[in-house]
Amino acid sequence: MTRFGIEEEFLLVDAATGLPAVPGESEIEALCGIEGGGSRTHQELLTCQVESATPVCEDAEQALASLRGYRRALEPGAVGLGFRAVGIGAAPLAPERPATASDTPRYRGIESLAAGIVGDQYVSGLHVHVEVPDREAGVRALNSLRPWIPLLVAIGGNSPLWRGRDTGFASWRTIHYRRWSVQGIPPLFAGAEDYDARLERMLATDTVLDTGYLSWEARLSSRYPTVEVRAADTQLEARDAVLIALLVRALVRAELEDPAAPDPGAAGPELLDVALWQAAHAGLGGRLLDPRDGVSRPAGEVLAALRRRIGPFLKIHGDTEFVDSGLRRLEREGAGARRQRDVLASGGVPGLIAYAAAALPR
Repeated sequence: MTRFGIEEEFLLVDAATGLPAVPGESEIEALCGIEGGGSRTHQELLTCQVESATPVCEDAEQALASLRGYRRALEPGAVGLGFRAVGIGAAPLAPERPATASDTPRYRGIESLAAGIVGDQYVSGLHVHVEVPDREAGVRALNSLRPWIPLLVAIGGNSPLWRGRDTGFASWRTIHYRRWSVQGIPPLFAGAEDYDARLERMLATDTVLDTGYLSWEARLSSRYPTVEVRAADTQLEARDAVLIALLVRALVRAELEDPAAPDPGAAGPELLDVALWQAAHAGLGGRLLDPRDGVSRPAGEVLAALRRRIGPFLKIHGDTEFVDSGLRRLEREGAGARRQRDVLASGGVPGLIAYAAAALPR
């Protein structure tokens, strides 16, 4: 059984204005005391964000129980402080003043280096860790995952709004991240030694503070024996986060046990960069580049190709029913970006905040 874990970032908004919250020291302390589902609150880059991480999970039920347990503790805890906690990938509203960074040495260092970026980094993501046998296997998985990452961005697109306006993108968070010094789809590595050597050279510069600063859509974890896939926005509902995690787990297992041989042109860095932008823009509502050959096709066809690719590995883990049910739900209701737009059309930003807060425990 290939184990996995999920990290989620949540946005805290002021219950009265819908703007990102500005918690004081005592409120931050109270937030960091919230626990549930085997997870506890961690500070994030901005004071208006919190993060949680599941324990190591073996199956969908365990992951779902952990995510819901924490979310169900976070929601009333935030309300008690005058905030709402939402699983939205980018803040629907933002003030003109710069955001407040968390007062830790690391986050102060990041702010000192990139104040203009940190000042409006009101974005939240979903990170999936999948266990690998060793770093060589991890690098093989990273290399094979590269053409599939844009599809994961499309599935996880949940940030269409920015400063009160529709951006026209399903994942504005993905576009926002392109400003950082190390971002996008990772390069192709010759092996673990090559990965480590290139990482060491980047860390020797003045613009990469530590391994956590790497904003690639997928990377090797510096703390765990895992591949960490960071392609998705944080999700409105826990069940959508678990769906994405199971897709990632099956993809990693497939690429390690039954490596595919896609058209080399489909994995070229320039085409993958275009594919990433296209996926962030279209989500599941348009066309995407097919990872097998780099040809643009309707998103539904590319999603069907993924399902065929990972089918045997979903079965191995007992994930087939959960994933198929989740994919049918995406087809019926759309990913988060479409759901946000539907709610916005009828209830405006206040209606969206209320909807997202109500969806948090689901």
